[in-house]
Amino acid sequence: MESPHESQEAVPAALHEHLGTVTDFYARHEAEATRGQRLFEKISLFLGTPAYVSANLIGAVAWIGWNIAAPEYGWIQWDEPPFFWLQGFIALNAFLISTAVLIRQNRMSALASQHAHLDLQVNLLAEEKSSKIIAMLEELRRDLPNVRNKVDDEAAELATPTDTEAVLSIIKDSSESLHCERT
Repeated sequence: MESPHESQEAVPAALHEHLGTVTDFYARHEAEATRGQRLFEKISLFLGTPAYVSANLIGAVAWIGWNIAAPEYGWIQWDEPPFFWLQGFIALNAFLISTAVLIRQNRMSALASQHAHLDLQVNLLAEEKSSKIIAMLEELRRDLPNVRNKVDDEAAELATPTDTEAVLSIIKDSSESLHCERT
């Protein structure tokens, strides 16, 4: 079995460089978060655990059980049916959970938007590079005396960079027509 050090040596240096860039990206995202956002994110992570749900269910059942059994055993019944105080605590709990989740979702949405923008930029650059490579290969084929020069319509088409404005227009038109079909 390979040691972690050996497996890292098998990975190209450029990949390590990119991993550093990604790590820096996430570190900047974390640094931009306010103390309140980080606190609410930690709370929302806890609120989403099975342990928290289980504790709430056990607490509600115990609350109801205590308040139903209390008169029979001479205990203090602090919330008689229909359990006004329990409903209030559950409503407050729901408010806190939904607020914490929304705060976390807003930050995750911003991060996802940055990811999508980065993906778009990298994909556009890769497409541009691919088009340039194809154009250079075609030029090389025409210039080399020992390579038969032939017309390759597909290579010529692929050598032309994509018109992103035209693609966006097609996407917009197709999504609008799809929306019209649904209504």
